[in-house]
Amino acid sequence: MICEIPDWHFDREIVVLKRKISLIRVRADTTSRTTGRLSVAGASFPCVLGRSGLVTDKREGDGGTPRGRLPLRGVMQRLDRGPRIPSLLSFRATRPRDAWCDDVNDRCYNTLIDRPLDQVAKERLTRPDRLYDVIVPLGWNDGPIVKGRGSAIFWHLCRENRTPTAGCVAVSPDVFRKILPRLSRHAVMVIG
Repeated sequence: MICEIPDWHFDREIVVLKRKISLIRVRADTTSRTTGRLSVAGASFPCVLGRSGLVTDKREGDGGTPRGRLPLRGVMQRLDRGPRIPSLLSFRATRPRDAWCDDVNDRCYNTLIDRPLDQVAKERLTRPDRLYDVIVPLGWNDGPIVKGRGSAIFWHLCRENRTPTAGCVAVSPDVFRKILPRLSRHAVMVIG
């Protein structure tokens, strides 16, 4: 007898049901607090965490990646750096004036802002490096926003040398290309 599994789709690294994936898990490595594994649908990929590792009591500037169940708020991508990665998540092309407000004294704290190019923006989203070529803002400290509890927590691209982030989760570009098209509209990342 030949077994048929009509509801499954086989990929080189991910075996998933035809329905979309709704859960991504991130765990720290046992050997380093700044590296971890991002797991989805039975596959596991290396990831980079904040310089302080995983933290429970996240504070602005502490370098920690917050533990929790964080919704994926959409995809932002620089289309001048590559073709759009297909996804069911809401999409926005990153623009030169885009920045993320990390100033605890600003009323726009922890939100996307329009910052003219001649004005200083610590967290400008169009960077000369490739870290923010693809960004998925994570639902940390955004409902409601509490000043000082951390801002700009993203899932983004890692540096080639895999150095720690300022508190985000970072992966290589090929991981984004494999995972983003398979995510459901309401996917969440569970960190910790």
